[in-house]
Amino acid sequence: MFKFTTKRILRTLAITIASLLSLASCTDNTTAITPEVEIGKMDYSFSSAGGTQTLSIETNIPLEVVSNDISWCTVTKVLASATTHQYSIITTANTTAQARQTVITITGQDTKNEVLVSQQAAEIIEITNEKKTLELNDNGGEYTINLITNGEYSISINKGWIKELAKTDTSLTVLVNKNFGLARTGTITFTLGNTTTKYVISQSTSPEMMSSTAAMSLAHSFGLGWNMGNQLDAHSNGKANETIWGNQATTQQAFNKIKAAGIQSVRIPVTWLGHIGAGPEYKITDTWLNRVAEVVGYAENAGLKAIINIHHDGADSHYWLNIKNAAINETANTQVKAQIHAMWTQIANKFKDKGNFLVFESLNEIHDGGWGWGTNRTDGGKQYAVLNDWNQVFVDAVRATGGNNVDRYLGLPGYVTNPQLTIDHFVLPADIVANRLMVAVHYYDPYEYTLNDKYSEWGHTAASDKKESYGDEGDMKTMFGKLKTKFVDKGIPMYIGEFGCVHRSTARAESFRKYYLEYICKAAKTYGLAPFYWDNGSTNAGRESSGLINHATGEYINNGKEMIDVMVKAMTNQDASYTLDAVYNSAPQ
Repeated sequence: MFKFTTKRILRTLAITIASLLSLASCTDNTTAITPEVEIGKMDYSFSSAGGTQTLSIETNIPLEVVSNDISWCTVTKVLASATTHQYSIITTANTTAQARQTVITITGQDTKNEVLVSQQAAEIIEITNEKKTLELNDNGGEYTINLITNGEYSISINKGWIKELAKTDTSLTVLVNKNFGLARTGTITFTLGNTTTKYVISQSTSPEMMSSTAAMSLAHSFGLGWNMGNQLDAHSNGKANETIWGNQATTQQAFNKIKAAGIQSVRIPVTWLGHIGAGPEYKITDTWLNRVAEVVGYAENAGLKAIINIHHDGADSHYWLNIKNAAINETANTQVKAQIHAMWTQIANKFKDKGNFLVFESLNEIHDGGWGWGTNRTDGGKQYAVLNDWNQVFVDAVRATGGNNVDRYLGLPGYVTNPQLTIDHFVLPADIVANRLMVAVHYYDPYEYTLNDKYSEWGHTAASDKKESYGDEGDMKTMFGKLKTKFVDKGIPMYIGEFGCVHRSTARAESFRKYYLEYICKAAKTYGLAPFYWDNGSTNAGRESSGLINHATGEYINNGKEMIDVMVKAMTNQDASYTLDAVYNSAPQ
């Protein structure tokens, strides 16, 4: 809209007076009207989306206003008074890669004016490769995607195994890493303004994938595993402390006796809270890192395989490993990934000279506080994607440290280590070596029996009023079968990072506990899973009382020897008659 300045008011007054004089002398046909045409704006610019703008004209004569190209630009009168006319200039969307122009011609009584109308080109980004998808074998390589664009575009690659090498106005060259795992698919998204287009790259399964037999053999090589729980993972007031949850400091003597008991592998959960400096270094204190290394040394000296991890730092999303925030706040997620990378770089460097008896496990039971029944069920998969991303950061950080970490076995948990959620949502990270990634789940079903001591019996011979309504032998076999099909049969080793059953105060209840532990270990071996018993060192009976071995001395707790012996039997007995069915048939009566 134009402004009515003093000059324009005077001009308008003059036009009005001229009009009145014309009327007053209408009988005098010899009086001529001096045309007055003032156009508010002489050029109009539209975006590619098109739209409507207003053309305003002050005049004292009749006018004809037309567009020279009505195919995309039209003019419609919307207001007319004695001296002021208004028109709507309407443009349609420009879907071409070229900008365009036309003029609006304004004529009347020996006057002619032209108003310029221009419109921007559409944002164009097109892939000109013959195929809009790329299907590759496991070797990967460099590939170029050719483009037609008319502006500065951005790209987003959703998989770490596809990396940008070179970007120009007309092409993007990427490197696709060699695939050491399952068949996989990645997407490159090109964006220019509001326009996007996608290019899909798929890569076939590596022929070097570990066979099902090899994956089962690796799991069996761990033998019976045992967790030194509530030890280096214990913490209070935001700081990890080895003895704060009741166990005394562990010793070489304890590890020697653990080995003598028939246990082949130990999982050493580690909480790092209170021993981490500020970012971006996130420096772990030498004292705590050295103590972890000392305990790992006990395992090495005893001839045990060992797993260390980042444990309660992610407990219920209460601490820095907060997946609930990371799933809804990319800034928070970026910070967490930076800390994961920094911490695992330090941990891996500390142990880079250690042999493959040592396994790194990225994280523990990561969830939003709902134990698998929180917003992970309703957020469209955001939390699952974040955890998969964190696992990839972990793998990349460890491999980058070199030494023995280049091909060290790495353990990777699914969401809250829940077996079904792992089956449904876990994505195996990309790796630079073949057959060195393992998947971790935990199994405490039915937890009201195994952990809370709400029920005293388990299995097909248990009294119905003393057992949980689910989680019997059939349920266990079904779940272990699913895990075998999803991972082991595809050459991906699996281990049950935690399982257990709390100590009871009656002989009958303990007989069912013994049966449960024998059955789960035999089932794990049958389906190719490596089981690690959760031992928190407790000497009590009832809820959370799962101690079998004194962590400081290595002596048995209560009837710990009986329970360990039956689990060792389940993992090592090679007698052809000793089958899972045989264990089933030996259930307490």
